[in-house]
Amino acid sequence: MHDIMPIRRIDHVRFFVSNAKQAAYYYRTLFGFDVVAYSGLETGNRQEASYVLQQNEIRFVITAPYKQDHPLAQWLVKHGDGVRDIAFEVDDVERAYSEAVRRGAQGALEPTVLKDDDGEVHIAAIHTYGDVLHSFVNRDRYKGTFMPGFKELFIPGESIGVKEIDHIVGNVELGKMNYWVNFYREIMGFELLVHFSDEDISTEYSALMSKVVQDGRGKIKLPINEPAEGRRKSQIEEYLEYNAGPGVQHIALQTDDIISTVRHLKARGMQFIYVPQTYYEEVPERVGQIEEDLRTIAELGILVDRDEEGYLLQTFTKTVQDRPTLFFEVIERHGSRGFGKGNFKALFEAIEREQALRGNL
Repeated sequence: MHDIMPIRRIDHVRFFVSNAKQAAYYYRTLFGFDVVAYSGLETGNRQEASYVLQQNEIRFVITAPYKQDHPLAQWLVKHGDGVRDIAFEVDDVERAYSEAVRRGAQGALEPTVLKDDDGEVHIAAIHTYGDVLHSFVNRDRYKGTFMPGFKELFIPGESIGVKEIDHIVGNVELGKMNYWVNFYREIMGFELLVHFSDEDISTEYSALMSKVVQDGRGKIKLPINEPAEGRRKSQIEEYLEYNAGPGVQHIALQTDDIISTVRHLKARGMQFIYVPQTYYEEVPERVGQIEEDLRTIAELGILVDRDEEGYLLQTFTKTVQDRPTLFFEVIERHGSRGFGKGNFKALFEAIEREQALRGNL
């Protein structure tokens, strides 16, 4: 199945926002991305402004409409700032699109060739959960900046040391998790990597269920969450309410030095969820010896987990816009290929404290 549409990597994540210039400044200032390309009125784009940001293998595209008659203006009214597109770089755009549609995907953009003096970029797109798209991109015959319609614009950021996207998590409605897991398996050739039940991810008040799918090469991991029955409103239900439906919940950014990365982010004003000090009393017995200093880990609110392959360190920002929807994870892996199962209870209790402050628990 993994040969249906060989995917090289996540090409970019496109955010749709109300003010691209300000959002680009936010991600450059806090996360240290370089601004590398721009599309807008000055390049002949009369519909929208877009900034391309990059740090190592991570590429974000920040797009905002100019006018209310933009095709996606109502998308913003409905969802607020958020992820519109998770784009994959593929060997063959036409084949990937036609195979996906043949297997049942709904097309969003038929295979298109964009050209300028620097060559050509092949692109197509399909719909996935909610109003999120998956674009297929190939720029093997392009030597320009990002793609036609963009011009080079270099505004350097101060890197925080994130290397690549580790995984991207989607939230869907109750009863829809298996539907979308099957979508990725049957239409895109992904495989089920791991399943977390509501017993794995639960607190006194709420619970959720999650399954993780990955592509055939093991490079792209997409957890899919759905709410489970609980005494109060779960974080997934809160997300679905304020996002007005399914969408991308968080993006995990991988680093080789989480202590340095988190220190940089905190110094620049990023807010993280609060982890009580009692959590760290159990870490030595539960996780065993780690390379990092536990006092520093506790000071920065970093969570630790171990499985049979090694350990990982992770932490989570608060939401990065007014609606309690999208947030980020920072993760460092030492052999472990898991998702921090041992941290689930502490993590979701922390998220519930944030919900309570918002009056949504």
